[in-house]
Amino acid sequence: MTKLYSSLKPFRFPGHLEAIRERRLLAPVNIRIKPMNHCNHDCWYCAYRVSNLQLGEDMDVKDQIPRDKMFEIVDDIVDMGVKAVTFSGGGEPLLYKPLPEVIEALAKGGVKIGSLTNGSNLKGKVADAFAKHATWVRVSMEGWDGPSYAKARRIGEDAFDKLIINMRDFIARQSKCVLGVSLIIGEDNHTHVSDICALLKDVGVNHVKLVGAITSNDGAEFNDYHRKLKPRIDEEIELAKALATEGFAILDHYHEMEERFDRPYTICPNIQFNPVIGGDCVVYTCHDKAFTKDGTLGSIKDRSFKDFWFSEENRERVYAINPQIHCPHHCADHAKILGMMDYLAIDPEHGQFV
Repeated sequence: MTKLYSSLKPFRFPGHLEAIRERRLLAPVNIRIKPMNHCNHDCWYCAYRVSNLQLGEDMDVKDQIPRDKMFEIVDDIVDMGVKAVTFSGGGEPLLYKPLPEVIEALAKGGVKIGSLTNGSNLKGKVADAFAKHATWVRVSMEGWDGPSYAKARRIGEDAFDKLIINMRDFIARQSKCVLGVSLIIGEDNHTHVSDICALLKDVGVNHVKLVGAITSNDGAEFNDYHRKLKPRIDEEIELAKALATEGFAILDHYHEMEERFDRPYTICPNIQFNPVIGGDCVVYTCHDKAFTKDGTLGSIKDRSFKDFWFSEENRERVYAINPQIHCPHHCADHAKILGMMDYLAIDPEHGQFV
């Protein structure tokens, strides 16, 4: 099975790395679009809704990108040569009414498409559009049955069975779109990891990505929470890995993350690779800083995304972001950034001595 996740992906785009070295801007490689902030679930670990995580502090749950603005953004994305778009929240992106048409327009323009979702609306026209055009869809979950799923998300107990049906039906389309699952591990479900993976293997998903629930902005506190669970989780992960086959992978991303809270770098090269457009029509540095003051690059309510992105105002803001000052929280892209910064530090006079 080829690798779907790798911190080496940025090195497929050397032009962007050289632009960072020279403090220039190129069109982003991948843009994460959060089309709306409404969500039909209320997950206990959601960084945009849990007050102690301090993300999404400026988010208005009523915001969504107006239809006309969205298609203006799509036209800019195609014109700029952006390679891919990932839909996520914010809210639940698959509830955004124009989404099937947006997917169609992006695909027609040669843009690859992926989405994070709770899977509740992975059905009907939305599912048809993803099955036809998307490269991947990844469902987040943590429950192993109706009551556990309902408790984690504060929804009805029938939602779990509906999700399983949606995933089975999506797989039955025999699409090339990869359907994966992010299994969020915390205290309530840490003894059921292998059970959930066995169920998902039966459902037919391509892979399960194992990740620890983010429980604090402080790395030491995060590790303290997970350390007491880790002996049993390690056992569960080994049982889960034993389920792997050629068509079903277990991706172990469960690890201590204290280092992901510390920043040895003073610029963020990832902004050029994966910025965010929020449901408030504001451009943000990344997923982890969306809907925050420190993560704000600028508004595109009254100007096009293309005009804003290539503006001197944006270039100055991108290179003024100092992760040591502005990012005192978990960074999902830390490993990638470390690699890029190591590359950018190579002495050009010595780079040929490989």
